[in-house]
Amino acid sequence: MKFTENTEKGRRYGKTLAGAHFINNKDDDGSGTETFKALNASDHNDVVGTFPIATEKDVIRACTAAQKAFEGWRETPAPVRGEIIGRFGELLSKNKEMLAWIVTREIGKTRRESLGSVQEAIDTAHFFQSEGRRLYGQTVWSEMRNKECMTYRRPYGVVGIITAGNFPIAVPSWKIIPALLCGNTVVWKPSEDAPTIAVLFAKLFQEAGLPAGVLNVLHGFGAKSTGEAMINGIDKGYFQKFSFTGSTAVGRIIGEACGRQLQVPSLELGGKNPLVIMEDADLDKAVEAGLFSCYGTAGQRCTSTGNIIVHEKVADKFLSEFTSAAEKLRIGNPCLDSSAYYGPMINGRFGERYLAHFEMAKKDGAQMVMGKGKLSNDNKPKDFIGDPSCGFYVYPTLWDKVTMKMNVAQTEIFGPTVNIVRIKNFEEALVAANSVEYGLSSAIFTNNPRYMYLFKNGVDAGMTSINNSTTGAEAHTPFGGTKGSGNGTRESGMWVVDAYTKWQAVNADLSGHLQLAQIDSENVKIQTTSTSNLSDYFSPTWT
Repeated sequence: MKFTENTEKGRRYGKTLAGAHFINNKDDDGSGTETFKALNASDHNDVVGTFPIATEKDVIRACTAAQKAFEGWRETPAPVRGEIIGRFGELLSKNKEMLAWIVTREIGKTRRESLGSVQEAIDTAHFFQSEGRRLYGQTVWSEMRNKECMTYRRPYGVVGIITAGNFPIAVPSWKIIPALLCGNTVVWKPSEDAPTIAVLFAKLFQEAGLPAGVLNVLHGFGAKSTGEAMINGIDKGYFQKFSFTGSTAVGRIIGEACGRQLQVPSLELGGKNPLVIMEDADLDKAVEAGLFSCYGTAGQRCTSTGNIIVHEKVADKFLSEFTSAAEKLRIGNPCLDSSAYYGPMINGRFGERYLAHFEMAKKDGAQMVMGKGKLSNDNKPKDFIGDPSCGFYVYPTLWDKVTMKMNVAQTEIFGPTVNIVRIKNFEEALVAANSVEYGLSSAIFTNNPRYMYLFKNGVDAGMTSINNSTTGAEAHTPFGGTKGSGNGTRESGMWVVDAYTKWQAVNADLSGHLQLAQIDSENVKIQTTSTSNLSDYFSPTWT
């Protein structure tokens, strides 16, 4: 890897990576002339790296490399593939602090969250290392003698992957690691907000022993750029499988393209997640969990809470305690302030969308409890560390008197804002929770077992927490949503193996002569000796 001197004001953060695409285990400057800068989200004076923008020619070259590597990689025994993934996990562990620092530097996560993101990738690697010895098929009895029936999992081929920037190492690990473990090869476009961590991810895989061409990385933007070229490549036959994390709108475009090719993509999309607080809830725990659900990562999680649906008997008390705690949250540059609860918006696009929601909520008639918009040097908190003018920092926002008919209750904002929706009973709470177009995550706070049971069975969401936040996922459990949040596929755990393999049924006839199923089966040759009429022996005598 090559580095250049950073800007004068950015030097305190480190050097600037002279980035490149990664094709066939080699740095590749690409065929285009355009480049972009990856800026520190917390301080735009810091240039984390400079990267080329991949053209369609680069997409073709990466896919060609992946296709050539596929034949050898699919024949590599799955336990051996698992061992490479295990070594990758060890390298992640060895470099955990450095990787977390790059995540913080690129997208503005706090140190605590960045370490957690890297740990999730480590956990995923360790889980799938052992899955290499458990890519089970099945053997089943044949209906004929001297014949065997069995099933095998087979890889698809080249997998196209596009990921978002808010979890730049955890989410890619959910997709890339199982795809590779199952014998596929990968062409990956990481977010333009986090290309540096993507380069390090690929380099560590190379160090772990991954053969050339098995994992290829292309940099660029989405619309009218690298992402669009990759999506167009679905119809051109470049990919046999596609996986995407991002907006529902783009997910639909990918779904349509895959549908034309009779492929099933893996889509992890948006969310407007409900957090229900019933009248018997532990409010102290609900407040603590609600704060992180709503404002952790500055609300830039697909699982962030969008609506707090709270019973009217405890609504005022909860609102008072929640507001008091939220007003004390520390905002700052997490590269300089390890105590910051959250940092900046990842990019200006997210920031502008967050600011636009103020007009939406006011037009709806929502009542603003708190919310000061964007930070500046004139209105920053007294304890703010850093320069708010060098990033896009925003205050936490809270709206009360929101109904589910309002646009602000239905729209994914993707920022540190949440709505209070008051309900009278559990039935109203469940209706409210299900009345959005999304169905990713959900949560309920209650000590009533009946509420717990009815909620987990009644809520239309891919994930449900009881007395916990809407955010957070363990690496061995399925992650994904329903409705506008996904297409039924799942990330993580053993369930994701279904997304990256196709079933092959095999039968082997060892009889020495042709046996035709259903025709020559012994089932149709069974002869009965007699027919018994049980009523001759037993007559009901009900009274």
